Amino acid sequence: MVIFALIMTVGAILSPFLHIRLMAGMVILLALITVYFFRDPQRRIPDDEHNIVSPADGKVIEIIQEREPDFFRAEVTRISIFLNIFDVHVNRSPIAGTVEFFRYKRGAFLKAYKSAASDVNEQTVIGILGANNRKVLFKQIAGLIARRIVCHIREGNEVALGERFGMIKFGSRVDVFLPSDVDIKVKLRDKVKGGESILGVFANEI
Repeated sequence: MVIFALIMTVGAILSPFLHIRLMAGMVILLALITVYFFRDPQRRIPDDEHNIVSPADGKVIEIIQEREPDFFRAEVTRISIFLNIFDVHVNRSPIAGTVEFFRYKRGAFLKAYKSAASDVNEQTVIGILGANNRKVLFKQIAGLIARRIVCHIREGNEVALGERFGMIKFGSRVDVFLPSDVDIKVKLRDKVKGGESILGVFANEI
């Protein structure tokens, strides 16, 4: 099928009719954009599993203290990462451990950079319990354009540090909830890479 489509596109480019060549060019451009969007580059995952790595590529847009009622049931630090359409959209586990909490929530499709999106937008919520009872909760949040969340893990699954677990298609947001005593290693407007950039270090491991 792919070979057939390629032959047809090449034939269209060689067509004497301008409008057919323009359509072929648009098809090729769309194909290149799609391949670029779904790219999945290799990452240098830190060897030290005491670190908490970013689950997504993007820009840090919020770092705040708030109460998390479902998994921690305590005050935590929330780090919000906005992914534009040009970022890699493959998501990776921030720590190694067992998925202890999973919830899918239907919702709205506000612009992902808005603070309210963390609560009201469509999302999956994932809580991981690691070694020494270390906890991390994170959300895959759909945005105005991104209306397709892919998540391959559920409660009981084991994940490794930096392991791929899903993606959010076409512009989105990921929120990460950390214990309040974690030493935060990022600041607002920092660019981060999923599975590679260190968001924080557990306090008792510093």
